[in-house]
Amino acid sequence: MKRTFTASIIHEGEWVIAQCLEIGVASQGETEEDALRNLGEAIALHLTPPVATVLPELRPVEVEIAAV
Repeated sequence: MKRTFTASIIHEGEWVIAQCLEIGVASQGETEEDALRNLGEAIALHLTPPVATVLPELRPVEVEIAAV
């Protein structure tokens, strides 16, 4: 099955960052084409259900964020 997503493209120095706006997955590349191709792979991996052979260990992660 194919699905279309929206990508935001940002140029940061020598890198191009592509972020999927619908699910928040991002990737990068040296060109827009590279970044979009890498983003497509990242989205496919993100949406692939895990096939665990053992139960995962769950742990909390505390992150300090800046107040806006």
